[in-house]
Amino acid sequence: MMTLLIALLTLTVCTLARWYLERPGRKERGALGGTVRLTTLWNRGAAFGLPLGREMLVLLSTLALAATALFWHRRNPIGAGLVLGGGVSNLWERLRHGKVLDYLRFPALPGKLGKYVYNLADLALFLGALLLALLPRKKG
Repeated sequence: MMTLLIALLTLTVCTLARWYLERPGRKERGALGGTVRLTTLWNRGAAFGLPLGREMLVLLSTLALAATALFWHRRNPIGAGLVLGGGVSNLWERLRHGKVLDYLRFPALPGKLGKYVYNLADLALFLGALLLALLPRKKG
């Protein structure tokens, strides 16, 4: 139950952020003292510019989400919820538009990481996967 609630909350927050930021007239601006830049960018490819087509991205996303829902939700419900919410958010956006709206850039990150543009779903996916990999299996 916790996994589903976290997934729904993540999906809702990601959807509201995209709804707000995809409106016309949004300009790049800084936040949190310049450590975060809001930059809207439509991304047709995979993470970090990997050259995967839409069909392959949809297939891989669906398989990863199914595996998370079926196997990993018991290991860590919070991590699984973040992965499911972020994954469904990006998958829905890709199915709806054929691309994903990215809008967060962290210029202080080292190397190329500071040049990439992310979205909240990407961050939820990363944090959720990290929690699934590092935290011990939930008892019971």
